[in-house]
Amino acid sequence: MKLGIIGTGPVGASLARTFSAGGHDVEVANSRGPETVEAAVLEFGAQAVTADDAVQGKDVIILSVPFTRIPDVAVLFASVPAETVVIDTSNYFPHLGGRVQAVEDGQVESLWVAEQLGRPVVKAWNAALAGTLQTRGVPAGSPGRIALPVAADSDEERRVAMRLVDESGFDPCDAGVLADSWRQQPMTPAYCTELSLADLEKALAAADRSEAPRNRDRQMDRFAALTSAPTLEAIVELNRSLHR
Repeated sequence: MKLGIIGTGPVGASLARTFSAGGHDVEVANSRGPETVEAAVLEFGAQAVTADDAVQGKDVIILSVPFTRIPDVAVLFASVPAETVVIDTSNYFPHLGGRVQAVEDGQVESLWVAEQLGRPVVKAWNAALAGTLQTRGVPAGSPGRIALPVAADSDEERRVAMRLVDESGFDPCDAGVLADSWRQQPMTPAYCTELSLADLEKALAAADRSEAPRNRDRQMDRFAALTSAPTLEAIVELNRSLHR
């Protein structure tokens, strides 16, 4: 499969390494130019290219840039064919990137993303910490395998993304249509809590839309009060503690 990845932060870099190691034809781009892509991202055969090249001739484009930067890259998608699957990994954290009024007023994050790009998107890999993606992916059938939600309006696009989630080392969970992807936004029970498939399905069903923004802001305050960088295990436990 030909994959383009826009963004070489922790999530984009991890997916580039995983999929190139798995035999996919992967091209990656960032906002600073191909020469700035770190060698570790390219270790297993991914190629650093310009952003324009990263979206051309691809089966799937993974968009892994900060949420509020998405309007800046929308122009890249003007000539991308409708059949190309576009996967959004972003999350809205107003403390970090600034406020988006439409989302503050209740628009689902990935519906806003789709609106900015002028095309449908799939929501995937947003409900996993970068450390989880980097270190906790295991083969299908492994005991204790972590599940990740995938939402899309197109059944076929959701199926493609679920296949890639599986290949990245996690059980894919069908999270329904994009309008329901608020159930995997920060800080819902499904968000970065490292659950099994059965437990993730329950977590998605238990999500309370009115509570998620308050939990997000409360969690950001808790992290700001920490005196040292938390471990991956500590972050997961903090996220789980919001829902007990």
